[in-house]
Amino acid sequence: MSAKITQKRPMHLYRGMDKATLDAAYNNSAAVTDSAQILMRWEDRSMQLRSSRASLLVLHYATGERNRIDCFDAGPGTPWLAFIHGGYWQMRAKETFHFVAAGPLALGISVAFIGYTLAPEKRLDGIVAEISAALDILTQRVGAIHLSGWSAGAHLVAMSMGHPAVKSGLAMSGIYDLEPMRLCYVNDKLGLDEDEVVRNSPIALPAPSKPLVIAYGGSELAELQRQSVSYFQTLQIQRTNLHALERLDGHHHFSILEELASPTGALALAAARLTAVR
Repeated sequence: MSAKITQKRPMHLYRGMDKATLDAAYNNSAAVTDSAQILMRWEDRSMQLRSSRASLLVLHYATGERNRIDCFDAGPGTPWLAFIHGGYWQMRAKETFHFVAAGPLALGISVAFIGYTLAPEKRLDGIVAEISAALDILTQRVGAIHLSGWSAGAHLVAMSMGHPAVKSGLAMSGIYDLEPMRLCYVNDKLGLDEDEVVRNSPIALPAPSKPLVIAYGGSELAELQRQSVSYFQTLQIQRTNLHALERLDGHHHFSILEELASPTGALALAAARLTAVR
């Protein structure tokens, strides 16, 4: 008698996806084939921007190596836009993203880049707390802050909208429901548990009582697009006139930042509108 062969059915972890499918659904670097080259160009452009400035003010908000804020001042009396970098809370650095300041600076907006300790050295609760501490120090120096961020940085924007110094937010290509992060490869270093997911998922928290623009690329991974749309829809249930959703067609997860780096870009212009809020 031949042995009966039983095929194992894939285990669905999230929205009908198994582990491999879920991993791919959130792997932005793999989805954009030239992402490594894009990052190298960002590094070069950021270095060029730094070299074009007469000086760079660096603020320390804690003792960690990454607990610094790089400040590009557009001049006396100009509004301040703070930027929080992405990298799934576990990679990248603020210096890579300095190039995006070109757009706001040309529009008379000063820009501050907030660094933070990465996972696994710091758990997500601690990263959120670091952003709050950075805002405490930054507001002592510049006053009101308009907050922006990309990818994981957009999540940190949404988590920080309640800070008293923050007047508005610009969240680009963000993660607002952390449950898929707990279930996919991102959690190998992040180490989220179920309680941390609940505490740190903006979609499960009260809607910000301040203007917030949620932007995403029309050519991003479907799950990234869904994250932005679902978060906006959730906010609309609670508050209908403070939040906006911007889909930028033709842009993937990385190219969307070109709309901030250019003074005529949609996101630079959105920042200009937001920084008019006093």
